[in-house]
Formats: sequence, C-alpha cells, structure tokens
Amino acid sequence: MLDAATADQATAAIALAGLAAQPKTLPPKLFYDAAGVRLFEAITRLPEYYVTRTERAMLERFGHEIAALAAPGSALVEFGASDEDKAVLLLDRAQGRFSSYMPIDVARDALRDVAARLAKTHPSLQVHPVCGDFLAPLVLPLKADTPGFGFFPGSTIGNLDPATAVSFLADVRRTLGAGAWLIVGVDLRKDIARLLHAYDDAAGITAAFNLNLLTRLNREAAADFTAEAFGHRARWNETESRIEMHLESLRPQTVHIAGHRIDFAAGETIHTENSYKHSVAGFQALAGQAGWSAEKLWTDDEKLFSIHALKAD
Repeated sequence: MLDAATADQATAAIALAGLAAQPKTLPPKLFYDAAGVRLFEAITRLPEYYVTRTERAMLERFGHEIAALAAPGSALVEFGASDEDKAVLLLDRAQGRFSSYMPIDVARDALRDVAARLAKTHPSLQVHPVCGDFLAPLVLPLKADTPGFGFFPGSTIGNLDPATAVSFLADVRRTLGAGAWLIVGVDLRKDIARLLHAYDDAAGITAAFNLNLLTRLNREAAADFTAEAFGHRARWNETESRIEMHLESLRPQTVHIAGHRIDFAAGETIHTENSYKHSVAGFQALAGQAGWSAEKLWTDDEKLFSIHALKAD
C-alpha cells in the first residue's frame, strides 16, 4: 500500500467520490488493470458465461453480412477494445473493405499489444490506437474522406444505464458523422437463473474479478482494504432489468483511502457494476432517441444475444 502522498490522485478521487455516496459505488472502469483484464478474459471462457462465445459464434456466422455494410476504405472504430479478437472476425470477412482499425480503450498497454499483434497478422492494415475513455469526448484520427464504421461488441452497452446509453450513442453518432454505421452487441433478457450463474460462476473467477478492484485501490490509491472482509454478490433487479454486482462488507469495518476514512456497516455493499438486459424493441427505442435507425438485426438460435446494425440519421 502507498502512503497518501504518493497515491494516484485521479484514482483516489474517483474512489472517494463513489464511496462517499449513499449507497456506495465504484465505477466499472476501475476493474481493468492488468490483473483485471486477465481475469475478465478468463470469465469469457467460463461455461456459465454464454455472452462471449455466443457473440463470437454470431460474428463467425454473420460477419460477412455485417462487414458488407461498410463502404470501401472505411475505418473500423471499436469502442472499448482491450483486444482485437472480435474485430478480426470482421476484418477477415471484409474482403479488404477496411483500410484501418482504430481500437479505443483506457488500457494503454493493452492497446500497444493489440497494435503489435496486428502488425504481424495483418501487416497491410493501418492501426491507430486511441487511448481514452469512450464515454468522454474523443477526437478520432479519421481523415475527411474515410468513413467511420463503429463497432461496440460484448454487450458493453449493457453496463450503461439507459440515459447514459442514449448519451453515448448520440456522441458516437456525432463522432462518426451522418450516414455512419454502428454495430452493437446487446445481451437479451432471459431466464434469471441463467443470468445469475453467468455473473457468479462456480469457479469463483467473477468474484476474483470483482474483488481485484479493492486490490487495485490498495496498490494505486493508498487504500487498506482487506479483500477477505468483502464478499462478491450478484443480484437481479427486475424493476431496472439488470444484473447488479456488489461487494458486501462481511463485518463492520473502517477503510482508509489516501488518508480519508470510510466506514462500512456489516452487510453494506459497494455497487460495482450493472449489466442491463434489453429486449430487441427496447434497445432499438434507445438507439432511436440518439438519432440512429435500426436497419438490421441478427440473433442466435436460442435468442440469447443480439447484434444490431444502426445507421446514423
């Protein structure tokens, strides 16, 4: 643990703002340090976590149709790209329609690794990583004559509350411009037991991912969390149509962050993430509020997941 004087002030400020609120929260972007990225990659391979393998199978099955929407010479712009695995499924089916790839992510090291791998596997592709929060205003290195083709896979849109999702989609529309396409992966409502198992797996990987957030704050924000004093909890909120992840304090305790005291009651939680589950019509209505027209839709045979092709009005 660092002392308060050497803490990362930005990380500490983000944590303190959330933990001073009632109820206590921490933003999901704090999950993704190097250990968090590795744990999330492990989650995507779990038998309970259907999201990644279902979407990947859909991209393999429908990738030619999706990529065919792009104008020749387009830039594939991926929002939240800690790796290139799903983008490659489009790049390899696009028959050269994409001249460049712009992965956007907060993890600078992950972006560097993406660029290095693609330099070997796709040497003719121009790769322009953009390090930043995709929820913040972004300036992309798009040339005036290069159409942007947006890509937002993984049902990351489900981590945003409806108002934030509309705001994000509107920002993407402005960034990519009139006539642009945006491909969005959206997880669908389904059996609640299946959803809960996906976010609370038997091997405890999702729990480790959630608890790693506390380890990161100890390392970067001069915090003194005892991870064993918190438990991972996944809950279904029917009213909001979302899975919630929480860290529950297992006893009364006091934690310090950058010299500031935070008290916890037994059973009190830190709300760390939401994953909204949409209906097809519900998501299309959200997109419409942001100025997008729902042009095409693909789903898997079980109707677990959906991929939407949106076009800017």
